[in-house]
Amino acid sequence: QVQLQESGPGLVKPSLTLSLTCTVSGVSITSNLYAWSWIRQPPGKGLEWMGVIAYDGSTDYNPSLKSRTSISRDTSKNQFSLQLSSLTPEDTAVYYCARGVGVGAFDSWGQGTQVTVSS
Repeated sequence: QVQLQESGPGLVKPSLTLSLTCTVSGVSITSNLYAWSWIRQPPGKGLEWMGVIAYDGSTDYNPSLKSRTSISRDTSKNQFSLQLSSLTPEDTAVYYCARGVGVGAFDSWGQGTQVTVSS
């Protein structure tokens, strides 16, 4: 059974860079059956897909966030990570990692981690 767990700071100051890690268990992130995404939900708003890293390490990003977003992985730890730079309070959200099984389709999610951007 696959499990995903986000980890990272809950409070970050504006202008800094957020770093989050998703630890995956139960399946290898190098399996060619899946891709691995970061998704966020600001308070009172809908889900926003941020980007994905595929089984081969290739990446794709939401165009609205592309200039500030980087997704990487550590296959030895079966983890993938998100970096979001130049933070503003508008980046305050619950951040999720998820397993993708097709375009816009996710079958497993982490529990989510609250990130607040505030001085």
